[in-house]
Amino acid sequence: MSCETHNDHDHKHGNNCGHVAIKHDNHVDYVHDGHLHQVHSDHVDECKLPVSGSNPAKCTPEHRCEGHEASHKHGADCGHDAVPHGDHVDYMVNGHLHSPCGTHCDDHGALSAA
Repeated sequence: MSCETHNDHDHKHGNNCGHVAIKHDNHVDYVHDGHLHQVHSDHVDECKLPVSGSNPAKCTPEHRCEGHEASHKHGADCGHDAVPHGDHVDYMVNGHLHSPCGTHCDDHGALSAA
C-alpha cells in the first residue's frame, strides 16, 4: 500500500459522509474526487489500490462492460468515480474497476464495499 498525507483536508469522512467507502489492506478508504482517503486520528492519507491478484492491471479485451454502453468512454467527466490503482486511474462501475484500454474497458477486479 502506498500512502502519503493529504494536507488541508477539511471534509470529515465517515458513515454517511457522501463518499463511497471501500476496504483494502485492513482499512477503509473513501473515494473522494479521484482520490482514496484513509482517515487517521489526526490526518488523512492519500492511498491507491495496489496491483494484486484480486485487482490486476492486465488487458482483458473479452470483458463485457456492465453498467454502461460499449461506446462509453471513461475520463474526468464520465460520471464514474475515479480510483487510483497502481500507476494509473481506473473507474468504479457497479462495484468493480474499469480501465480504459483503446476501444474497450479492461476489468481490473472487484472492490469490497465497507
